[in-house]
Amino acid sequence: MALPLKTFADAMQHGFDTVIDVRSPSEYAEDHVPGAISLPVLSDAERAKVGTLYKQVSAFDARKIGAALVARNAAAHIEGPLAHHDGGWRPLVYCWRGGQRSNSFASILTQIGWRAEVIEGGYRSYRATVKAMLYDDPFPCPVVLLDGNTGTAKTELLHLAAARGVQIVDLEGLANHRGSLFGDRGEQPGQKGFETRLAEVVAGLTPGVPVLIEAESSKVGQRIVPPSLWAAMRAAPRIEMQAPMAARAAYLLRAYNDYPPGSVRLHETLGALRRLQGAERVARWQKMAQENDLLTLAAELMEHHYDPRYGRERGEPVRLGVVEAGTLDAQGLERAADRIAALMPKG
Repeated sequence: MALPLKTFADAMQHGFDTVIDVRSPSEYAEDHVPGAISLPVLSDAERAKVGTLYKQVSAFDARKIGAALVARNAAAHIEGPLAHHDGGWRPLVYCWRGGQRSNSFASILTQIGWRAEVIEGGYRSYRATVKAMLYDDPFPCPVVLLDGNTGTAKTELLHLAAARGVQIVDLEGLANHRGSLFGDRGEQPGQKGFETRLAEVVAGLTPGVPVLIEAESSKVGQRIVPPSLWAAMRAAPRIEMQAPMAARAAYLLRAYNDYPPGSVRLHETLGALRRLQGAERVARWQKMAQENDLLTLAAELMEHHYDPRYGRERGEPVRLGVVEAGTLDAQGLERAADRIAALMPKG
């Protein structure tokens, strides 16, 4: 049997014991159904080989070789990661479009006695549910943006607000990027993978209850905020965080401690600002970094680079309130989070 996926909720509430992605490792790495395990019936090289045979020799030869490879890989999975399952195990299998790879593997599992089914339409049908949620349907909650200049601890405050019962979406966490020139945290998920992560969070929100999101541009690193959410963010009122420059500079040093003074990474990142800030100013900043004068460097970056750009991007938003934090230490952040939670509209 084939399980149809009409909505993203169907992909989350399927009722099977295990979801198995039998696509190649690179396909799985790009994106996959939430919670799915990767048991490829064709490796990336094998998939390329079968595809070449299909185009250059014949469909029959491609299917013959493909069937042998699938059977060999299926045997390895059954003798390995699936060996511990008893007869009551119910797996849900999918490939790219619900074709030969998933049906072949599910057929073998069924012959053993397991109650295996496939996703109708495969990954493509799953992806259509994500697109419908994030591109076509209106965002299910009123959005409030947490605004404020760089260094006002917005991401940390977002999670402190969540601890106070506020619904949040942490776009920077989902995109694995802090949303600025210095925001690199390592490899970002692909766009489709980012959207799956976001869809999981959105599916867990209570519809109609306001959700707090950090004010971002339409991109977080290289990942694009999907249209449904971006439209809601553009129209959203804001809670603005304010803090003294000295407190912001000190906070930045704590938050961006993965840029050690004198490091090649910090030197090169500052160098990327030459076009906007000029060679002379950037050279002075690089000298500050080399000499470990990081508080001055952080303050100058905010004064000359971040604050002017942030002000232009912000425009004239509707404000629900301003939260002024004298300090951004643990106690100051707790007090600010209390005020943010109090300013959130009631659902």
